[in-house]
Amino acid sequence: MSSTDSKPFVTFEHVWLAYNEELLAQNQFAVEDINLNVQDGEFIAIVGPSGCGKSTFMKLTTGLNRPTKGRITVGGQEVNGPLKISGMAFQAPSLLPWRTTLDNVLLPLEIVEPYRSQFKQKKAAYEARAIALLERVGLGGYERKYPWQLSGGMQQRASICRALIHEPKMLLLDEPFGALDAFTREELWCILRDLWTEQKFNVILVTHDLRESVFLADTVYVMSKSPGRFIVKKHIDLPRPRELELTYTPEFTDIVHELRGHIGALKGAPAKAS
Repeated sequence: MSSTDSKPFVTFEHVWLAYNEELLAQNQFAVEDINLNVQDGEFIAIVGPSGCGKSTFMKLTTGLNRPTKGRITVGGQEVNGPLKISGMAFQAPSLLPWRTTLDNVLLPLEIVEPYRSQFKQKKAAYEARAIALLERVGLGGYERKYPWQLSGGMQQRASICRALIHEPKMLLLDEPFGALDAFTREELWCILRDLWTEQKFNVILVTHDLRESVFLADTVYVMSKSPGRFIVKKHIDLPRPRELELTYTPEFTDIVHELRGHIGALKGAPAKAS
C-alpha cells in the first residue's frame, strides 16, 4: 500500500444520496455524510447490517448513482458517470450462458475502449492474456467450457477474471463469495489475495463476512443502519502475506469480535479510527 502521504485514489467528501426528489423532500437518505480517503493500491472492505447502504456506496463509487450532495473523485477525476477504470464482480457470477468461459472473460475487451477498436486485430493476444489469467485462478483447461458446465466456485473465478481482464485500476466486489460453501470461499480469498498482491490494484469489497474482511483488507469500514454512514474505521494490523492459519489465531478473532460489536449500531458520530 502506498504511503498515507500520497494523494488518495478514491475520495468521498460529505456525500449524501436520496434516491429521488420525493425522498429528498422528506429528508430520507440512503447514505449520509460519507467521508473517505482510499490510498492508491489499498484494499478496503465495507461491512454492516443488511440494508445499510453498502451496495449504494458501491454504485456511488462506480458512478452508477450520482450523489445528492457532496463530491466523489477517483484517480484524481470527479465521478460524473460510469467509470471505465474499474472492474466489478457480484454475488451472482452473471456469466452469459451462450458464451464459453474464455469468451465470457473476453467480454470487457469487446466493449471497453481502447480495447474494443483493436479487438479483431489483437484477438489472439487478448485470448492468450485471458487464458493465462484463467490458469492463474485454477481454470486452466476450462476455456471452452460453458457456464452450466462449471461449479459455482468456478463460475465466480471466471467472473473475477472477467473483471480483471482489462487491467482496471480498481476492482469492486459486492458479496462475491456469499453464495459459496466455506471451503470454496476461503480458496477464493487466497486467489484474490494473490492477484491483488501481484498487481496492487485498488479493491473495494462489500461483504457480510467479517472473517473475510479481516483476512483480505488493509482497512475495514463499518456502516450504521440506514441511513448508512461510516461509524468505525479499523486498520487491520496483521502482517502480510496472510495465510488461512491466521484466521484461527487470537489476534485475528479479537479483531472479528471487535467489528461484530459494531454491527447494527445506531446512527452515530462520524467514523472513528481504531
